[in-house]
Amino acid sequence: MENKPNTNPLKIFFIFLFCFGLITVGLAKEKVYKLKLATTWGSSATPLIDAAKNMAKYANELSNGRLIIRVDSSNKHKSPFGVFDMVKAGKYDIAHSTSYFWKGKDINTLPFTTMPFGLTAPEQYAWFYHGGGFELMQKVYKKHGMLSFPGGNTGVQMGGWFKNEIKSTEDLKGLKMRIPGFAGEIMSKLGVLVTNIAPGELYTSLERGTIDALEWVGPSMDISMGFHKIAPYYYTGWHEPAAETQFLVNIKKFKKLPKDLRHILVISMKTAAYDMYIQNYHMSAMAWDKMQKEIPNIKVKSLPKTVMTSLKKVNDELLEEISKDQPLLKEVLDSQNAYLKKVRKWTLMSDYLYLKDNLSE
Repeated sequence: MENKPNTNPLKIFFIFLFCFGLITVGLAKEKVYKLKLATTWGSSATPLIDAAKNMAKYANELSNGRLIIRVDSSNKHKSPFGVFDMVKAGKYDIAHSTSYFWKGKDINTLPFTTMPFGLTAPEQYAWFYHGGGFELMQKVYKKHGMLSFPGGNTGVQMGGWFKNEIKSTEDLKGLKMRIPGFAGEIMSKLGVLVTNIAPGELYTSLERGTIDALEWVGPSMDISMGFHKIAPYYYTGWHEPAAETQFLVNIKKFKKLPKDLRHILVISMKTAAYDMYIQNYHMSAMAWDKMQKEIPNIKVKSLPKTVMTSLKKVNDELLEEISKDQPLLKEVLDSQNAYLKKVRKWTLMSDYLYLKDNLSE
């Protein structure tokens, strides 16, 4: 007997609905979410700009193309110190910058980059993820409609490039210097004329005499800037023992993402932050090796003990002053200091003694 095809209209209709539903579900799962990220950094500011680009790359790969993040350097959006407000207003979804840039907007943001004489990078990461620092950071940024995530660390930064040698605190008086954050407040108390200049304008400002000294990062990023051509005195650090950058994320935009993409975004930020830390460490080691060989006029110096004593004294006085009427800031600083007292014992017993006991003659 010949088999006749089933032409039941109702059955065909239900089959069509079933297939259409499968297609719709498949399309829904593959919905693409696009975010915009603004950085404080110019397009050539490696590894700072790399942290943002790597994060976007990881998010795209881990989401199988469902999460696309466009990274705009300051060359494009033209407002390196405007990224905080742009994310807050929703003009950008994410920013990559540095928390202490916003102390004028909210003093409570200051400690999440670094504090003079404070935590080193490993100590600070431990504080963020195991000592309550991350939760305090969200508490500070929540009122601005943002989440904040560690975005990559430079480790101990050099104290800066100076045209002239610093022999005493008298040499600091009237000195024009680019130095941001709380360190700038300290230097100002010692008579330094402090300014904060965008990265792309640093060399020109030093060359034209707008400033007499500046701190940037360390060999990794300093070598390409050419500061040594104008200011040969390279001072060791005290002000930024763990300069952490931050990813700032608009809370409303974050909550609109599916749960799995939120997880992917957070993992991507955390991975990119670590990558920046080790990339910068490697770059500094290689850059310093090159600078020693090719730029013999660089004079590495440490600030005199009398200057360091003055800096520490002013640091303690200012911390007490600024936190007196700022309960949230005091909470953050107290948390950092309490953690420092515990973790520093291990740092000294492990890293410090290892280096001390194994230094080559």
